[in-house]
Amino acid sequence: MPSNRKLDRPTDQRIAILKNLVTGLIMTGKLETTEARGKEVKKIADSIIAKAVAECDNFTSKPHKVTRPKTHKGKKLTMTKESKAKTDYEVIERETVEEMVTVDNPSRLHARRQVFKWVNKVDGVNVVNKLFDEIAPKLKERQGGYIKIYKLGQRRGDAAEMVLLEIIK
Repeated sequence: MPSNRKLDRPTDQRIAILKNLVTGLIMTGKLETTEARGKEVKKIADSIIAKAVAECDNFTSKPHKVTRPKTHKGKKLTMTKESKAKTDYEVIERETVEEMVTVDNPSRLHARRQVFKWVNKVDGVNVVNKLFDEIAPKLKERQGGYIKIYKLGQRRGDAAEMVLLEIIK
């Protein structure tokens, strides 16, 4: 008996569909799809959310030196320097600042990499950061069952059973 549904697709197409659905579910919080796809997405999304919940607070902070250009009223400050060939050129003045940055512990980093296997990249939004920083802390008290399935009835064209998947808040 197979471990997952074949969904009448070749393996590469099936994985691509599931990745897109899981990404959409994490981005929007809900998703409407067919029942067979919904059950597969629920299984995958529950497992990656469980990994994120287990590792959501597993990071440390450390100081990190950063150099930035000095600015005054929104403009970068420049200074003139002389080259070895005795010509003048402009250089942007920089300042060194020490900031506290968060660093993932090894187990959290491993969990993030496992989540990357089931999430597609989206322009302008880091889906994995959203999962670990926004969704997982809200679901910390739950012991599982992070996704709820609501049956919607049959689709009009082909009578496929439709469901709504929603991340529990």
